[in-house]
Amino acid sequence: MSGTYFDELYFDELAVRLREAGVPAERIVATVDDLRAYLADSGGDPEEEFGPAAAFAEHLVATTDHADGGTATGERWTWTADIFTDQQRLNEFGEQGWEVQGIDRLGRFVCTRDPEHPQRWEYRREVVTPTGRDALTQRLAPEGWEPCGTWFCYAYYKRPHAALVGPEAKIGDPPPRPGRRLFFSPALYGFAAVAFTAAVVLGLSSLAVLDRAGLDDDDGPSTLLGMAVGALSALVVIGAIAAIAELIHRRRRRR
Repeated sequence: MSGTYFDELYFDELAVRLREAGVPAERIVATVDDLRAYLADSGGDPEEEFGPAAAFAEHLVATTDHADGGTATGERWTWTADIFTDQQRLNEFGEQGWEVQGIDRLGRFVCTRDPEHPQRWEYRREVVTPTGRDALTQRLAPEGWEPCGTWFCYAYYKRPHAALVGPEAKIGDPPPRPGRRLFFSPALYGFAAVAFTAAVVLGLSSLAVLDRAGLDDDDGPSTLLGMAVGALSALVVIGAIAAIAELIHRRRRRR
């Protein structure tokens, strides 16, 4: 399914499903506008990105109830960033009064801002296993941190800046909502380039080794084996780079 006409059909069905689920009209409009903007940035197809409209509507209703706790009001904004810049962006937008209510299934931060009494928020990201998440939450709680979302092995925490500075955490005149929803750093593109180059180089090297070993009588199996080795090697490189990035991030935070 592609094209503007089919996109409109998708969003029309989504709006109908949300309306049937009792979602307020203004929330439906805001949600559909957010999703349209996301697709405009990503260039994707709605059904490929979000799945069938009926199932996605059910997920949105459940996510909204969970993220908002049934009480969140005011401005609403969803956005995403890569792991190289997400915490920096979180704290940047936290200074503008944006509070993360949760993370949706697309990995986007679902944020709200009190229009009458906005206050600053502080964020941190931790790498933790599912079994260790509760213990980490209990350890951070005395410092005022509370969980605000998880994404794979990453757990995100927030705390109001008022816990540190008191009334000074209030924002007198907050800036307007950012116009962007995607925040990717140059490091991400470098990361992708390194991983791709590693896959190509290691794949070609594997083919050369197989050729010298005399396993090229049938090009098909040796080529597939070389591609598999290259792909596996790329995953190892990606994991190593991600681990290094996380170590650098932790050292910077300790300073």
